[in-house]
Amino acid sequence: MDVDSDLNTRVTAVQSPRVAHTGVDCFVVIYAPSHSQLGRRYTLERAATTIGRGRDNDIVLLSDCVSRQHVRIERRTNGLYSVDLTSTNGTYVNDSVNRIAEHALRPGDQLKVGDTILKFLSGSDVESQYHELIFGMTITDGLTNIANRKQLDTQLNDEIIRSRRHNLSLSVLMLDVDHFKRVNDTYGHQAGDAVLRGLATLVKKRLRPSDTLGRYGGEEFCAILPETTLQGAARIAEELRALIAGHTFVADKQEIKATLSIGVGTLSPGIPIDALYKAADEKLYEAKRTGRNKVCC
Repeated sequence: MDVDSDLNTRVTAVQSPRVAHTGVDCFVVIYAPSHSQLGRRYTLERAATTIGRGRDNDIVLLSDCVSRQHVRIERRTNGLYSVDLTSTNGTYVNDSVNRIAEHALRPGDQLKVGDTILKFLSGSDVESQYHELIFGMTITDGLTNIANRKQLDTQLNDEIIRSRRHNLSLSVLMLDVDHFKRVNDTYGHQAGDAVLRGLATLVKKRLRPSDTLGRYGGEEFCAILPETTLQGAARIAEELRALIAGHTFVADKQEIKATLSIGVGTLSPGIPIDALYKAADEKLYEAKRTGRNKVCC
């Protein structure tokens, strides 16, 4: 992978976006290695807009996961198209695990360029879409599209209050992908991201509508299970463990297997939020210490 000689000079920020006006198509950064990039908006008014690591691009993404000339956005008579410029790590759209050569952009599409995700906004109400998106980013993890840590804390606090008021059970699962660094080292960070997205989708489908799944940090997830006893939570955790263990993730035509270690905690009198997290987290690390790909509660 080619890397610019001045890549480690991080003082120079990504070029400031031009101010977007109502009705102007734009990209908004919804996931990036640097939090300072989140929410940046880039208008797409030119006939062609280039994205890459090189400083001669219209949108500069300073990351060694991004090629010097990575992708070009072309304005044609029938709309905007993203055209991959034979980038090293490829360009992806939405949840697809296959690289795109060319793609007709539709409103709401998510373009993955290296370790950055840009969301395409288009139409007469771009401004309202932008503000709605920014609000969503305060409670949602941009990579997996599930609750972020801040939203998890809020939701768990609400559930603890409700459970105590009505004398209801409440349990929490802490889930961690086993040997995730090995996945990144073997298949690349793009594949690792695809595994996290796919895993979040699978787990969320198995959970109930009343449950909350969030990304606790890195490759660690948390599931809040209202009105669920320790025994019920353990049963759900085992189903999730078996579900992931039996699934084959696919990223850029590579088949990847992954397993989960899961810790289960339940609400007890007087326990604060952090203590409930800690109870499940301690069991998670017990599962990891005693062999991984298992549930401890």
